[in-house]
Amino acid sequence: MSDLGGGLDELFSTRDEPRAEQVEAPERRRPVALRLAGNALLVAAATTVTVAGLRSAGMRTSILLIVAAFTGLRLIMLAVSAVAPPALPKRRSGSAASSSGPQGDALRAAVRRWEQNLSRAHADSDLYSRNVLPVLAELTDERLRLRHGITRASDPRRARELLGDPLWAALHDRGRQAAKARDLETYVDVLERL
Repeated sequence: MSDLGGGLDELFSTRDEPRAEQVEAPERRRPVALRLAGNALLVAAATTVTVAGLRSAGMRTSILLIVAAFTGLRLIMLAVSAVAPPALPKRRSGSAASSSGPQGDALRAAVRRWEQNLSRAHADSDLYSRNVLPVLAELTDERLRLRHGITRASDPRRARELLGDPLWAALHDRGRQAAKARDLETYVDVLERL
C-alpha cells in the first residue's frame, strides 16, 4: 500500500491551515543541578517531618527506610508527570467553537476539515487519486480483513464479489475522475454492509 500515498494522515491533515494555538513558546527548563537540589530538599523535608511525627508518637524506624520511601515516591511522581498529556490549548474568545462549550466541539471541527478536503478533491482528480482513493482502499481492506479474513490482495476474486463491481472499479482504476458525492455515499454503504 505504500504506492497509494499518505493515507488517512494525508487526507485529514491540516498542513495548509496554520493555526495560532499550535504555535507555542518553548518551555524553559531549570538546570539539572537545580532540579536535583529541589528534589533532594523535598525528600529531606518530608523525611524530617515524618521522623519527627513518628518520634513524637514514640515510634522509631530507620531513617534510610523513610528516605528510600520518599525518594521512590518522588521518582514515581516525576515519571507520571513525564508521561502526562500536554496541556489543552488556550481558547481564543472569537473562535467558532466558543458557542459549543468550554472546550469547543473537536468532532465538528474535524468533520468540517474532512469536508473541505473532500470538496477540494472533487475539483482536482489528482488530489482525489492521491488522497481519497488510498483512504478508501485502506478502509476497504480493513473492513474485509475484520469481517471476512481477507484483503483485496490476498483473495481478489472473493473481495470483488463482496465489494461489487462499482467499488472494485473505483479502487483499481487510478486514472478515473473524482467520484461524485452520491458515488462516495454508495461506496460507504457497501463498506458498512460488509
